[in-house]
Amino acid sequence: MELKQVIIAHKAGDAQSKSWAQTCARQLEARNCKVLMGPSGFKDNPYPVFLSSATEKIDLAIVLGGDGTILAGARQLAPEGIPILAVNVGGHLGFLTEPFELFQDTEQVWDRLQGDRYAMLQRMMLEARLFEGDRRNPQASSERFYCLNEMCVKPACVDRMPTAILEIEVDGEIVDQYQGDGLLVATPTGSTCYTASANGPIIHPGMDAIAVTPICPLSLSSRPIVIPPGSVVDIWPLGDYELNTKLWTDSCLATSIWPGQWVSVRMASCMARFIVLRENYSFYQTLREKLQWAGARIRYDNNHRVS
Repeated sequence: MELKQVIIAHKAGDAQSKSWAQTCARQLEARNCKVLMGPSGFKDNPYPVFLSSATEKIDLAIVLGGDGTILAGARQLAPEGIPILAVNVGGHLGFLTEPFELFQDTEQVWDRLQGDRYAMLQRMMLEARLFEGDRRNPQASSERFYCLNEMCVKPACVDRMPTAILEIEVDGEIVDQYQGDGLLVATPTGSTCYTASANGPIIHPGMDAIAVTPICPLSLSSRPIVIPPGSVVDIWPLGDYELNTKLWTDSCLATSIWPGQWVSVRMASCMARFIVLRENYSFYQTLREKLQWAGARIRYDNNHRVS
């Protein structure tokens, strides 16, 4: 990998993340690499400035933070095809990140990248748009929104907790009407996040599939479903005349859904590309460590029983 121009995004408001970002910038600049650096957070989105300021191809994005920081980066960088080195610096769970221990010798990390001694993990993403008008001749009424984890359609109100009635179509065929807190349309990556909390299926990220999971449905017959990656999921809010229903991407507000509009979700044409430094990466080990799966009686190191 060439390191001629690199993005460094650090978690906004976190001193440790910012300090490591500054260290990385100094080291890379000493290697004749141009660095674009800035904070990423709820009120900070540095990526449009990064992309517009780039004088040549961006070789790599280094994202230092927790999963929220990584998700924000993936939504912006995946459509541009920029690989991401995600490191848990100042984060909490760190489900999507490389361990901080592998990153502490940063000079060795740059040597590994320039020597192509790493793996690349590609993860499926979803895209969503709002449509309105006749079903046979729909008109797009929003930009494209991307997510790495999930699209969520649910209401939000300042002074009460409204429920939603959502009709779902898959490839033009009505599947069900859900009444409850909302609906999740998730990637395999997102199946271990909000979807798992809503009792949805866990899907290996090596698969391409879409999980549709109702959130707290008011029906015992409402169940999650897993559908092929080429499916198109249309979600119609019913009976909402107060503009409560919103579209959320990776738990961030994307847009309000006006009466007469619906959300169309499908697999995105782009994929998020993550640099993997670990030589023994295991999805199942990540489940055991991050989600505390398999109990606490026996500890495993990949496929080997330790105690």
